[in-house]
Amino acid sequence: MILSQRNQDLSTFSSNLLPRHVAIIMDGNGRWARRRGKLRIVGHQAGFNAVRRAVHFAVNYRFDALTLYAFSSENWKRPDKEIDSLMQLFSHALNNEIDVLHKNNIKLRIIGDINRFSGELQKNIHRSEKLTSNNSGLTLNIAANYGGRWDIIQGVKQLATQVQQGILTPNQIDEDALCKCICMHELAPVDLVIRTGGEHRISNFLLWQIAYAELFFTDVLWPDFNDVIFKRAVNTFMKRERRFGNSASI
Repeated sequence: MILSQRNQDLSTFSSNLLPRHVAIIMDGNGRWARRRGKLRIVGHQAGFNAVRRAVHFAVNYRFDALTLYAFSSENWKRPDKEIDSLMQLFSHALNNEIDVLHKNNIKLRIIGDINRFSGELQKNIHRSEKLTSNNSGLTLNIAANYGGRWDIIQGVKQLATQVQQGILTPNQIDEDALCKCICMHELAPVDLVIRTGGEHRISNFLLWQIAYAELFFTDVLWPDFNDVIFKRAVNTFMKRERRFGNSASI
């Protein structure tokens, strides 16, 4: 869906109409920097401030989970200098923000194949996840070196291993069995996907988890994403009739 210019105070809606799980494809950092004659890393740094705003919004409206697409498995094709800067920014964020997240009862999880990251960054990830593992507020998922196809393949491999070990038979493999092997299976399904930056595609993000999610696209570049746009997306979501594959109501 394309964003509407209309906006409405979310407090006028019943809380049970709000999405429980929102996922965001954070697009536009590089273009934001280029339009200002700056290096791409400056755009990524500005995008980090937008992450802070989005997390605050999700906590304020008591979402169960917020999932942010930070670094896809395809992003390794970018120039080495940009990748190095992104890894440094990621490490800096973990070191400097984790205590704030913990104090606000936020559980941090990194989804994706972290084995390609440096040993030091992997240690920071494990430390941060362990510190916040018992928190009961917002679950903040950061998708890093993540791809939806990778996620499904990892799930299939787990099922194949279970069959090989005699835990399952092939006839026992169904949607529920595979779902249990997919990232974030224990969380509420994704209700709303937001993509900034003007592109209208999913880009290999949460292919399994967003099967029935509502989609919201905005031309706003990620560093400029704020509460006004977030409210507009949620407001649009709450006006949708979600049928989950059922026929239209009469």
